[in-house]
Amino acid sequence: MPRVSAEHLERRRQQILDAARICFIRKGFHQTSMQDVFTESGLSAGAVYRYFKSKDQIVVALAATASGDIRGRMSEAIHREPLPTPAELVADMTVWISAQSGPEGRLRLAPLAWSLALTDDNAAGPVQQTMTGIRAMWRDYAERMREHGWLPADADLDAVAAALFGLLPGFVLQHLVIGDLSNEQYVQGVATLLPYGPALSTGADGQGSKP
Repeated sequence: MPRVSAEHLERRRQQILDAARICFIRKGFHQTSMQDVFTESGLSAGAVYRYFKSKDQIVVALAATASGDIRGRMSEAIHREPLPTPAELVADMTVWISAQSGPEGRLRLAPLAWSLALTDDNAAGPVQQTMTGIRAMWRDYAERMREHGWLPADADLDAVAAALFGLLPGFVLQHLVIGDLSNEQYVQGVATLLPYGPALSTGADGQGSKP
């Protein structure tokens, strides 16, 4: 029997995820059955179950894929020169998030994965891993902020990262659930709350001062 390549397995896995995403968006998560996923993907039940045992696992995998894209985009942004201000970083990310949250966007399913993590131990692990990975990236950004004099030398970077972490999920929830928030309005709020940047450095007393 010929060996199946890793590339083939990944293509098949992505085929299932794409089909499930279409079903979830078309019918809603709870109204979608695994049979719907079989039909949309054109694969047998056995082929699908080889990769995913339930809809919950599929949703978590979809959210993890989208989160991987977020981490890649964040990594590029936080290592940019000159260092983007918090508002500039959030502006870049919210434009991308909005594009990925349209009617067929992958990020539309992120809040569902978060809710599953509260009640499903199988979902909790992957979601926690994804979130801690993104929080670690915010810590990298906080470290660069400190290097640029935007934070006190003795700043607790873990605490800063934990606070910054909430910026993007906060936008996702308001954008998807409430629907009345523009990118520009959100970025303006971040700029007002976190007025860091080249025009503002942190003095020895921990207070902002002109360089």
